[in-house]
Amino acid sequence: MKCIFLKKYPITTALILAAGTGSRLQPLTNDAPKCLTMVNGKSILERMIEGLNSRGFKKLVIVTGHLEDKIREFLGNEFGNIQIEYIFSPSYKVTNNIFSLWMARKKINEPFLLLESDLIYDECLLDSMLIPNRIAVAKMQPWLNGTCVTIDQSSKVKSFLPGDSPQTNGAKYKTVNIYSLSLKSWNLVKKRISKHISANKINNYYETVFTEMVADGSLSLKASFFDNSLWYEIDTIQDLRQAEKLFPEVGTQKQKIIKSLLPGYIKENIINEVISSPKITGALSVVK
Repeated sequence: MKCIFLKKYPITTALILAAGTGSRLQPLTNDAPKCLTMVNGKSILERMIEGLNSRGFKKLVIVTGHLEDKIREFLGNEFGNIQIEYIFSPSYKVTNNIFSLWMARKKINEPFLLLESDLIYDECLLDSMLIPNRIAVAKMQPWLNGTCVTIDQSSKVKSFLPGDSPQTNGAKYKTVNIYSLSLKSWNLVKKRISKHISANKINNYYETVFTEMVADGSLSLKASFFDNSLWYEIDTIQDLRQAEKLFPEVGTQKQKIIKSLLPGYIKENIINEVISSPKITGALSVVK
């Protein structure tokens, strides 16, 4: 996949939510936070921050909770050209990501990129997210679950839906849990989230707020489609094994070529099957 860096839209601040316990990844998360889970020799978090650094990001805010000292020890206060700030959420065991996002309200006063800390993806996919008020989505598939959206003909989000909602007239798209927000949108989101927190709705997801705001017209998001390259959300050991198949050993030239040859959302072990086929092996022998 060819990367096109959109310098015209300089979002240079990112927020990563990394407070959760990652209970579904136990025992791997007993001694390390979920974002430090290794995927073929490199942690999820390191992959994410390398991608941000390559796209010119200057500031990163991380909301931590479970084993937060491990993240601080791993990253320190800077990574490449990125200055890193931390927010510890002491109630991370009894709150959800709406509370984590609310915790960042005083640290971020500029357009920013919002990411969940359990995602692994081709870093080129970030390029389309450097424009404010974007939402990353992928066409809904049988193996995907979680929050979905419907979009109109101009790729604007019409509604948020639970993953198990009945089929709508239009296509459903899975949210990839990456958003970009303008400062105006962020200020409106902060006000709405504060109302939820004041009502003690601390165990909700921030998608609840986005759902309300899209419905009443106070938030407008345009879809950025992640179907044509690799991404995966790692929640369970099974997810990790599939991610390891999609993202083999770091830095292999063969993997880079395979990803450029295979469009579409690639699942399970298809990359390994393609790499091992005689025709592909022979064609790629020149890059060994």
